[in-house]
Amino acid sequence: MTDRRIILATRNEHKVGELADILSDVLASTCRELVGVSEFDLDDVVESGVTFAQNALLKARATAQATGLPALADDSGLAVDVLGGSPGIFSARWSGTHGDDANNNALLLAQLADVPDEHRAARFVCAAALVLPDGTEVVREGQARGTLLRAPRGDGGFGYDPLLLMPDGRSLAEYSSPEKHAISHRGAAFRALADDVSRLLPASP
Repeated sequence: MTDRRIILATRNEHKVGELADILSDVLASTCRELVGVSEFDLDDVVESGVTFAQNALLKARATAQATGLPALADDSGLAVDVLGGSPGIFSARWSGTHGDDANNNALLLAQLADVPDEHRAARFVCAAALVLPDGTEVVREGQARGTLLRAPRGDGGFGYDPLLLMPDGRSLAEYSSPEKHAISHRGAAFRALADDVSRLLPASP
């Protein structure tokens, strides 16, 4: 029997559920199931790329090669215009410790303390990659643009979400999960990739 799974290169089951929701239509139409890598004995991939796309491909390639199944992966972060696109791929460890959201936010705010509001444009960027066992690769990108606040606002989301003010006057941390999925960089990237999943992984074996 053909294995109908697509492996998402993450151990975060919340993320698996989030992306399963975003990709629900294409998963249903292609008769595929999205699962994380937790059930496989895989080593973590060193994200040595210098772009979001390179890091996403590194993770998807390693997962596809190790499992023999189609693999999805993403890499994302915050790009601040006045900082030339930084923190970029270093977003999660901007303050020196990976995943320390409070310190990352505090450091970024301190670095931008003297920057006037009209020059505080920023965007979340996500690169989503699909890699098949035969070596086929596709990468799609999504963005969510806004401006940076001067203090965190909102209790939802994670990372820099409380700092990015969206055009409707709310920070991304003030959005509900469904609202965020509808406009987020990750949602945009994976919705774009859904067409490739449908094209490359048809329903018939």
